[in-house]
Amino acid sequence: MATRGTEALLTRLHRLNKTTVFLVAIAVVLAGLLLPAPYGGVLLLLVTAALAALLATTWPVTPPRMRVVRVLILALLALLAVTHLT
Repeated sequence: MATRGTEALLTRLHRLNKTTVFLVAIAVVLAGLLLPAPYGGVLLLLVTAALAALLATTWPVTPPRMRVVRVLILALLALLAVTHLT
């Protein structure tokens, strides 16, 4: 069950240009990979947490095949974040 604030956030996210969102996401992940050890890892962990929250919110309406892909991508990003911290 989504709250009014969550619905407003999802509506705003839906209105964004998908290409721009994709390019910004790629840029943030690349920045996380290129930054020095503690900063890059923390940035990647923040991105992972944000994506996990978004995945949890949209889980009921996500098709089963897409759920698997999203969980795998999230796991890969979390693995990259943890290895970049050390």
